[in-house]
Amino acid sequence: MSEPSTYDVVLLVEQPLSVEDAVQVRSLHQEVEDPVRYHVLMPVEDAAARVESAMGSIAASEVLASPALVMDSDNIQEVQRELLAAARKDCDGCVEKLKAHGADVSGEVTSADPVDALAATVDAVGAAEAIILTRKHVVAEFFHVDWTSRARRKIGVPILHLLERENFDEQAEHYGGEGVTGL
Repeated sequence: MSEPSTYDVVLLVEQPLSVEDAVQVRSLHQEVEDPVRYHVLMPVEDAAARVESAMGSIAASEVLASPALVMDSDNIQEVQRELLAAARKDCDGCVEKLKAHGADVSGEVTSADPVDALAATVDAVGAAEAIILTRKHVVAEFFHVDWTSRARRKIGVPILHLLERENFDEQAEHYGGEGVTGL
C-alpha cells in the first residue's frame, strides 16, 4: 500500500512566531485532506552588514567625537556566531509553537538570500504553497522589493503573505484583502 502524499508548506519567517501566528497558520490548512507538513525557514542576519550599518549610524550621529569602534574579523565572526545561535533559538521556537498546535514541522536557519532559500526549499520538498510572515515593510512593499513581491516573481506556487502578530481581519483592513495570489 502506498504512503499518503503530503501537502508541503514552506514558511519563511522574519522573526519568531507568536502563539497567534501559529494558530493562524494552522487554521489555513484545516480542510486539507492530505497530511500537512510545514518547513520553517529563518534567515540569519549577516554580521558584517549589521556592523557596517551600526558604524554608519554612529558616524552619522552627533557622537563623532567618541572613540571609534574597532571591529576586526574575529569580532565579526563572534557576532556572526551570536546571530546564528539567536536564529537557531528563534527557529526552534517557531517549530515548537507549531508543534504545540498539532503541526508536523521541521525548521532550519539559512544564511542565503531569504527568497533564494525559499525557492530552493519549495523545489526540494515539492511544496504546494509558500507562506511569508513578516512585519510591515511599507517602503519595500511599495517598490515591490519585499520578500513577497520577489518570491511571486521567482516561485511557481501560490504565496500567502501574512503580517506577524495581526489576525486575518486586521490584515484585510490594511491591505484590502491582500494574500493568496495565483501564478
